[in-house]
Amino acid sequence: MSKPKILAFAGSARTDSYNHRLVQVAADGARAAGADVTVLNLKDYPLPIFDEDLERDAVPENAAKLKQLFLDHDGLLISSPEYNSSITPLLKNVIDWVSRPAEGEASLAAYRGKVAALMAASPGGLGGLRGLVHVRSILSSIGVIVLPDQLAVSRAFDAFDDDGQLKDEKQQARVQNLGKSVAVTISKLSD
Repeated sequence: MSKPKILAFAGSARTDSYNHRLVQVAADGARAAGADVTVLNLKDYPLPIFDEDLERDAVPENAAKLKQLFLDHDGLLISSPEYNSSITPLLKNVIDWVSRPAEGEASLAAYRGKVAALMAASPGGLGGLRGLVHVRSILSSIGVIVLPDQLAVSRAFDAFDDDGQLKDEKQQARVQNLGKSVAVTISKLSD
């Protein structure tokens, strides 16, 4: 099999997002396991709120670009902050736009059979854990194989060093291992 291709991104558009930092650590772990990793910043793909009327007129260019990226990759690394105990509107909107089938395309083609690992970073004490429950539920419902291991980093404002690495070596290794697990699982499923 060729190298696993993994798409990595955060469900946050905030400059210097803790979740952007966290997904970079996981991406490093996937690369170390032999995967090709594409790291996205969703801020670079602005989209209107999903609306079928807009879809009927013309699928937004950025929705089509994102969907193609999802189609071109075997797995996902997603770091999602928690907004009011749930998923961010940005991440949910991306999931919805990418889920839409093109003419003649199988339902949920951009998601079915993809392997994903989830993580979160938050200033709060739970580290975004409550939001990951919703992300897991949504992705599982649309055919993504969401790995059971996940990590929520609390007190994110003090969790990273100046180089974007986690100060806690055990956390650093666990996040890198999430990336590795996605790469290894994709390889095993492809055999």
